[in-house]
Amino acid sequence: MIHMVEVTLIGGLAGGIVATIVMTVFMMALGDDSPPPTALFWSKYVGDGPPEGYVMQGMALHVLYGLGAGVALAVLLSVAGFGTVTLVTALGAGVGYGILLFVVAAAFWMNVVLALDPEPKAVGTFLFFHLVYGAVLGAWLGAGVL
Repeated sequence: MIHMVEVTLIGGLAGGIVATIVMTVFMMALGDDSPPPTALFWSKYVGDGPPEGYVMQGMALHVLYGLGAGVALAVLLSVAGFGTVTLVTALGAGVGYGILLFVVAAAFWMNVVLALDPEPKAVGTFLFFHLVYGAVLGAWLGAGVL
C-alpha cells in the first residue's frame, strides 16, 4: 500500500526551517568562507558597510527566504492538485523546486539585483545547496511530520 500524506502550510513552514538549517550547514561546511549573498544584499540596499559586517542580518534574511519558500511549495502543491502526496512525489517535487529556486536566485538575485558574475564552480556549489534545500523540504513534506 502506498502511504499518502496531506501537504499543509505548517508542514511547509516547518520543512522550510529544517531545509534552511540543513542547507546552511552545507554552505558553512563546503562554502568559501565568504559572506552569503544575502549579506551582500543587506550591505548594498540596507546597510552602509561591507558584507562581512552583515552576516547575521544576511543569515536572518536567508532563514526568512527559506521559510517563505517552504510555505510556497506547500501552496503550489495543493493548488496543483497534490494536496496529498507520497514521499517519492514530494521528494521529486522538492528537488525540482530546488532547481527552480536556484534558477531564480542565480539569474535574478545574483545577476540582476546583486550584479555578481560568479565563477562556474561557485554556480555549481550554489546549485548543490539549493538541491539540498529542495530534497530536504520535499522529504519533510512527503514524510508528513507536521
